[in-house]
Amino acid sequence: MHLKSNSGCAVKRLCTKYAKGFQLTLLLSLLMFGSTASQALNSREQRLVETVTRIYGDRAGLRVTTWRKEMALYHGLPEHKQLAKVNQFFNQLNFVNDDKLWGKNDYWATPLEFLGSNAGDCEDFTIAKYFSLLELGVSDKKLRLVYVKAITLNQFHMVLAYYSSPSAEPLILDNINPEITTASKRRDLLPIYSFNGKNLWLMKSQNGQLAGKSSRLSLWNDLRAREKSLQLCKLR
Repeated sequence: MHLKSNSGCAVKRLCTKYAKGFQLTLLLSLLMFGSTASQALNSREQRLVETVTRIYGDRAGLRVTTWRKEMALYHGLPEHKQLAKVNQFFNQLNFVNDDKLWGKNDYWATPLEFLGSNAGDCEDFTIAKYFSLLELGVSDKKLRLVYVKAITLNQFHMVLAYYSSPSAEPLILDNINPEITTASKRRDLLPIYSFNGKNLWLMKSQNGQLAGKSSRLSLWNDLRAREKSLQLCKLR
């Protein structure tokens, strides 16, 4: 089976509406860290900043620096607070469709590409949150990237689901609606399939029906390969 995400995502103006409230926070962070951009970062993090700066410019490097410093602050927090912090941080970025940003019909950006470009579509918001929470120590078993249909908007969309336990109702992290709520409160979303770093589920039931490994998703494989090699796509 070969599954590929459609390029359609939720409407740009809704994402922009909720992102504007956080833009000042990100700007203040950039100004605060700007004069000491490389301090307090380990050698790996400095390499990330240098790589992003080379491809996307100085302000992109500052965004990555801010991300790394924020992540250091989130370590040790209770998981529910980590969810809120990560969700809020990435919801500051701008919504732009793949064809306009990358010149491709469907492209899943790595967190570095997302931060470097300061924009992305729903998959990019979700992927960045997923990898950030993994880094903070949240188990992969608790997280799923969920491909849904946004019923009201009549468009395909992606969100991140968090399960506090295998039988728990998941919490939904979304770039359209910044409030983290339980799945039952998101009647505007119709799940289609979900996956994490290992498995793929078809949403034929509340918990989903295991359909194999997530490696069956070609866009996911491409993303993981670029993430490991630090390969960054240039903007259109």
